Amino acid sequence: MAPAAAAAAAVLRRPHLAGVHSLAGRRQPVVDRVSVLPPATRVSWQRGSGGVAMRRRLWVSASGSMEQDDVGEDAVLPSQVVEEGKVDLLKILRSANTVIPHIVLGSTILALVYPPSFTWFTTRYYAPALGFLMFSVGVNSSVKDFVEAIKRPDAIAAGYIGQFVIKPLFGFLFGTLAVAVLNFPTALGAGIMLVSCVSGAQLSNYATFLTDPHMAPLSIVMTALSTATAVFVTPTLSYFLIGQKLPVDVKGMMSSIVQIVVAPIAAGLLLNRFLPRLCAAIQPFLPPLSVFVTALCVGSPLAINIKAVLSPFGLAIVLLLFAFHTSSFLSGYHLAGTWFHKSADVKALQRTISFETGMQSSLLALALANKFFPDPLVGVPPAISVVLMSLMGFSLVMVWSKKTET
Repeated sequence: MAPAAAAAAAVLRRPHLAGVHSLAGRRQPVVDRVSVLPPATRVSWQRGSGGVAMRRRLWVSASGSMEQDDVGEDAVLPSQVVEEGKVDLLKILRSANTVIPHIVLGSTILALVYPPSFTWFTTRYYAPALGFLMFSVGVNSSVKDFVEAIKRPDAIAAGYIGQFVIKPLFGFLFGTLAVAVLNFPTALGAGIMLVSCVSGAQLSNYATFLTDPHMAPLSIVMTALSTATAVFVTPTLSYFLIGQKLPVDVKGMMSSIVQIVVAPIAAGLLLNRFLPRLCAAIQPFLPPLSVFVTALCVGSPLAINIKAVLSPFGLAIVLLLFAFHTSSFLSGYHLAGTWFHKSADVKALQRTISFETGMQSSLLALALANKFFPDPLVGVPPAISVVLMSLMGFSLVMVWSKKTET
């Protein structure tokens, strides 16, 4: 009898093995007893050899032949190393969004300390950058996501009310306060109002994903709906709030929103629908690219408008916008709490709608201000809002994500 077969027979004859001891007297060939194991089964045990732990493996092939080999206790097959390395790389790429709070803070500090690091990213790049972020939303969405989210029209309606009813009211309030009470130039008040008229920011989708991942599709639907209807709503709100004080090119704003927002999202959805393999190939690289673009979009407006931010009225504008965003975050949170107080996931809905109400596309407001308003002061509040909204939103991410983990 071969040594391997003898060893296997010895193991099977141990009295403590259930079902084997009862077969005493019915001797069967050793190979038959081993062959009851599934093909390619490993029977392993450890033995000491010179103080080094080794593992002996008994291979039983489909044909019934047996082979054995000695491998180290911590041995890892080369194929496993390659596979694990591949998975780790993709995991790192996909998890790039988790560093956004630190990137936003770093970009803000760098723009303040050394503005030339961002001034090269001029206003002409804002529209393509925003289009890329909107394209990422489309690529990471699917028809199924929309179908599941649409099943909650009440939540979508609450987010929409926070976005285009509550927020514009706060914008009008603080914009009027800046002009009528603080005697700021009319253009600054118009800039605050313009910030309140734009749609939800893609950063709200990131914030929701980092805090409540299962709510991310709903957040995407809310943002998609607000951006799609912004073609009509943003120019209309701009006309009613500031149209009598500064000229508003309604047709031009509609055309820009279609090019910057609607078309990229539609392109991403179509790519996801009809070219899923290509979509799957590029998806891991979108988060780090989005983080990089977000850093540029946060640092550039601050660096380009650094003189206005540091001007005598710069600090007052910062405080007004801080009050504006704080009011928006709190209103969205309490609106959802009142509306869905009987819902099992009320806390997650509160966080999601709070992000959707407090984080709007200030970069879009900045692009519209630079293109359609002759006074450059109109762009100062959107530039400050880009940074302030991002810092406040991702500060909430860090606070709320810790609560959801406990």
